[in-house]
Amino acid sequence: MFTHDDLWNAIEILARKNNMTCSGLARASGLDPTTFNKSKRASKYGQPRWLSMETISKVLTATHTSADEFADMFPHGQPHER
Repeated sequence: MFTHDDLWNAIEILARKNNMTCSGLARASGLDPTTFNKSKRASKYGQPRWLSMETISKVLTATHTSADEFADMFPHGQPHER
């Protein structure tokens, strides 16, 4: 299982791999430039804000990244919860 931090780290890795900031990645994906700001990674109540599959799909399309390539950006070897 991956964590909230793992997901956001993968977004940051994807941005760097494409020579972009997180803001640039959001713009390239057709999203508001502030979508990936650190201040928006949690709700105003402190609850983790998870990205939707639609947002992830837009990012992968914009960067020509496959789902497998994106998955490789997550830590390996962690036990999976069932």
